[in-house]
Amino acid sequence: MTDSCQPSDDRGWLRLVLAVPITLFTLIGAASCWTALTIRPSGPWDDDAYGGIELSCLLTIGAAGAVVALRSMPSVRQVVRWWWIGPALVMAGAAAVRWSLIG
Repeated sequence: MTDSCQPSDDRGWLRLVLAVPITLFTLIGAASCWTALTIRPSGPWDDDAYGGIELSCLLTIGAAGAVVALRSMPSVRQVVRWWWIGPALVMAGAAAVRWSLIG
């Protein structure tokens, strides 16, 4: 009886492991985007609300940047499909629009 040594395909496990930071960054971006979209300043004098919107937008865009940076690594590109970064990019776009409209 002979044992044939075939390399095991661990892409399923690798995809699961890589899904954790991508999901965490996407959730951080979602919470920040939601905060940026729901904060309503009381008036033009409400500098704290405008600062909170800017910070939330910056966090959303930063989290999306982390997702894109993680996905752009060659070893990650082999197992993580391009559509995994879609939600983060959509939220970053919404945050960029919100940030541009507060001025």
